[in-house]
Amino acid sequence: KFLTLTFTTHHSLSLFLSLHILILLSLHILILLSLPSSIPVTDLQLQLSQRINATFLFRSTMTDSQKVPAATASLFVGELHSDVTTDQLYAAFSEFKSLVSVHICKDSATGKSLCYGYVNLTSRQEAISAIELKNNSLLNGKAIRVMWSSCDVRKSGKGNVFVKNLAESIDNVGLHDLFQEYGNILSSKIVMSEDGKSKGFGYIQFDSEESANDAIQKMNGSTVRDKQIYVGKFIRKSERSYGDSDAQYTNLYVKNLDPHVTEALLKEKFSSFGKIISLAIAKDEKGLSKGFGFMNYENPDDARRATEAMNGSQFGSKNLYVARAQKKVEREKILQQWFVERCMEKNMKYKGSNIYVKNINDSVSDEKLRGQFSACGTITSAKVMRDDKGKSKGFGFVCFSTLDEAVKAVNSFHGRMFHGKPLYVAFAQRKDVRQGLLQLQHTQKPSGLAGPSAAVTPGALSPIIHTGVVYHHPMGSTTFYQRTHVSGQEVLHSDSISAKVSVI
Repeated sequence: KFLTLTFTTHHSLSLFLSLHILILLSLHILILLSLPSSIPVTDLQLQLSQRINATFLFRSTMTDSQKVPAATASLFVGELHSDVTTDQLYAAFSEFKSLVSVHICKDSATGKSLCYGYVNLTSRQEAISAIELKNNSLLNGKAIRVMWSSCDVRKSGKGNVFVKNLAESIDNVGLHDLFQEYGNILSSKIVMSEDGKSKGFGYIQFDSEESANDAIQKMNGSTVRDKQIYVGKFIRKSERSYGDSDAQYTNLYVKNLDPHVTEALLKEKFSSFGKIISLAIAKDEKGLSKGFGFMNYENPDDARRATEAMNGSQFGSKNLYVARAQKKVEREKILQQWFVERCMEKNMKYKGSNIYVKNINDSVSDEKLRGQFSACGTITSAKVMRDDKGKSKGFGFVCFSTLDEAVKAVNSFHGRMFHGKPLYVAFAQRKDVRQGLLQLQHTQKPSGLAGPSAAVTPGALSPIIHTGVVYHHPMGSTTFYQRTHVSGQEVLHSDSISAKVSVI
């Protein structure tokens, strides 16, 4: 039965293949009959190739005729809301029939919108209309900027004007209207806070440097909505000078003002030194003075004379503090430099007199730690290190006024019981010093160090491996132990205290 079934299966398969081949041959004959008789059979492949090429050529021609015309006008759209999608941007400009495409630029790493994009049209006239109608219009509740896409103009910085001390009521449209008489404005922008309020300054991009200079010359120092504005050439952050105390400056910072001192009184007080372009006193939400303000002189020499004469002088019931106004970046740089100098000064003063104490009981406070080591000398600071929740980390630092006192503390208290735990006491090292020593010791790989199999023997400090617990040893010993890492384990190096002190 098995053989019969196998034979039947093979016979059926052979029959199926034969029929399939017969059908293919029939189709082939029909194709040959459909061709002109003058064409030789040997040229069949060439004829079919020509027909296929003609078909693709026809399709290519159709595609070219239906291809979307290239965009002749590209617009830059800025200040987009971060939630604006490509479809929404397209819909916002869909009223212009020559609209070809839109694109929103995104961060390559995060995929988030960079809040600007481009709109491409085929009609330059419609592009002009788009700028007129869509510039400063709202999209997702935020006013957008629409201007000609010209990377050269924006990147060069030419024709860009910076305006500050503006009234909060002035928006992008108001800023544009304020300066439009001086030339063709490509874009105007008021810088807003996160809650949508004006920060009091903005930028205007003219199409030429001449228009920008004309606006600066005629508008700088003018009064707009009861505020004297400053108009000047925009300077890139990378080109601004910070930290040079001898640099020419015109902007002053004044603090320690009486609450009743108004901007008019302050200007009257400082006008004797020269022409003041702008002046403002910082106010809170209720309109009350915060006790400090800024003023900008036209001449740097006037600003310097005002600083020298008015700093420390009495105005009302208080003595004024007057100094050169500093940018945030500059202030941070000066503070950082001051902090580094203070740290270096402190390190030099107390070099070698700071000790590291670990294996401290959790109940020990800063006062108890100070009291424990006070017998060794004058303590300038004692600190138990704690985590964010205030829990002790089990180690701390004690700083003495002299090196001799620190040596005495290391000799006297290393291994001594304190609140039921033996203390580990050693000279504190800066992080960079510790890392350097660890790297050096790892490179040298000194012989004689115990391997991972070494065990701690209770009642003695003979093992080199330090497992985090220091055992009591005879107080007569003058051995100094320093913690390092070898093969991922903590190691105690034993040296004489005199040798260690000489190194320090």
